[in-house]
Amino acid sequence: MLLADVMLLLLVWLDATLAQTVLVTREPLSALSVGHPGEVTYRWTNPASRRARLQVREVRPDILGGAQPPRAVRIPPRSVTPERVPVIPRRRGRETGGAGGFVLDSIGPLGLGRHRVRVPLPWDVVVYPPLVSVRLRASVAEALRRRDAGIKPIRRLGEGRLFESLREWVPGDDLRHIDWKATARRAKVITRQYEAERRQQVLLVLDTGRLMTAEVAGVARLDFAVQAALELAYAAAQHDDNVGIMTFADGVQHFVAPERGRGGVRRVLDVLAEVQPKLVEPDYPGAFRYLAARNRKRALTVLFTDVIDRFASDALVANVATLRPRHLPLAVTLRNPELDAAAAVRPTTSRDAFRKAAAEELLHARDEALGHMRRAGVIVIDVTPERAAQAVVTKYLDLKRRGTL
Repeated sequence: MLLADVMLLLLVWLDATLAQTVLVTREPLSALSVGHPGEVTYRWTNPASRRARLQVREVRPDILGGAQPPRAVRIPPRSVTPERVPVIPRRRGRETGGAGGFVLDSIGPLGLGRHRVRVPLPWDVVVYPPLVSVRLRASVAEALRRRDAGIKPIRRLGEGRLFESLREWVPGDDLRHIDWKATARRAKVITRQYEAERRQQVLLVLDTGRLMTAEVAGVARLDFAVQAALELAYAAAQHDDNVGIMTFADGVQHFVAPERGRGGVRRVLDVLAEVQPKLVEPDYPGAFRYLAARNRKRALTVLFTDVIDRFASDALVANVATLRPRHLPLAVTLRNPELDAAAAVRPTTSRDAFRKAAAEELLHARDEALGHMRRAGVIVIDVTPERAAQAVVTKYLDLKRRGTL
């Protein structure tokens, strides 16, 4: 028996030493977004003349699911075998040089021994917020078509730089608009008319301070604001507006000046992918001073934040009001559904009565703060987190239609 055991151990050792050594690489990832399964492709290379049998345990960054269950991989001799594996992102974020790799158990030809190696394979990945909802955009567009049915669009003349037509000059016209070539041809003074420019600036401002760390149904309030900001960025790009973004907490974290088209949306999307809330008091004066110095063009400035009461929000109210009259401020505040439900419940116990009274007091103080903002000339949208995206896009389209920007 002892001799048999020694022979068996030798066979296991020999089998393990004959196990194949393989190479693995990862192809570049396509864009990943929360809620949408993706796919990653690995290429396994077996340079030996025998088939490789592997038991693979993969480790990914936390945003992609962390450690994965083991799986079997078979690689023919002297070949490169692609393997496509599903990837389901858990949350948005960015991982650069993050943890990743494999623990490979290579099984010998007799199936008795295994040779274990660790293969590091760092990840460089960005997980974006849930991509823009086609259904939301279609519903808003359909509502606007119904509301605007029968209205004939007209072009407005103004101080833009979009050429509209030529006409004879009359006293009072700007001398800078005289078209001298047309004047020479017609032997009378001709001036150029311009169509009012419809391209405006849309600046998204996200407060990532302590009030945005609270959760609604297990989701951070900031994530609802991120989704609403993304929907608005897409809507602005569709209407040929320039879109930019600023995020701040106790200091300014990101600033992207408004840009036109896909480039502007992509830069906004890159910021929204990695922004995270912080348990700190937001510095409103510093953020709005920074904004005033960096963005002097008139813009629809959309602030995603929250308020508690008049006194706790004095700094916010005072600084948002300073945006006028240069900019058009729009504040998007997220209601707390649990607080609304507590204020609406019919109490049956003394505990319920105290809870209801506290909720009503908080809601009254919050309404007072929002009323102060409205009186200061700030447009306020106060909605539940689930309705924030649709409400802000609808408001933007309404402002655009009425020419308020």
